Amino acid sequence: MRFGVGAKRAARGCALLLALTGLTASSADAADWCGGGIWVDAMIGSQHIHPKQQFEDFNPGLGVECWLNGQWALTAGGYRNSLSRPSWYGGGVWAPEFAHWGFVRLAVMGGIISGYNYGDWGLGRNHTIGPVAAPIVMVDYSIVEGTFDWVKSNS
Repeated sequence: MRFGVGAKRAARGCALLLALTGLTASSADAADWCGGGIWVDAMIGSQHIHPKQQFEDFNPGLGVECWLNGQWALTAGGYRNSLSRPSWYGGGVWAPEFAHWGFVRLAVMGGIISGYNYGDWGLGRNHTIGPVAAPIVMVDYSIVEGTFDWVKSNS
């Protein structure tokens, strides 16, 4: 699959965001930055409410979140968007305490994203990079939580 220049720049920006989160720093620095944990995201799909257009509801992708505390995180990743194009994103997540119910969390993400037509005010060669604000429904699931707890307590 070939990506355009704008997508490559957005991917480099996402990589820079990951580097800034401390993932390339020493383990002590990363623990300070990501005190709320580092999570891998698996995107599955979306629900569209526009009745007169056809959009792709299956939107697979992967991302990473560096939780600075229990409510704020830095995030970056990529997925196949609803227009069947690759999208790369980077930004921040806010998940307020009052929007947590057990393993379900409501949050909002804001930042930049590629793969959509932003017209004259978009960035990049084809104006396909621009701002994003999106509601998120998160389900926390960990298959190795005990392992991470053990590593934290013994390091």
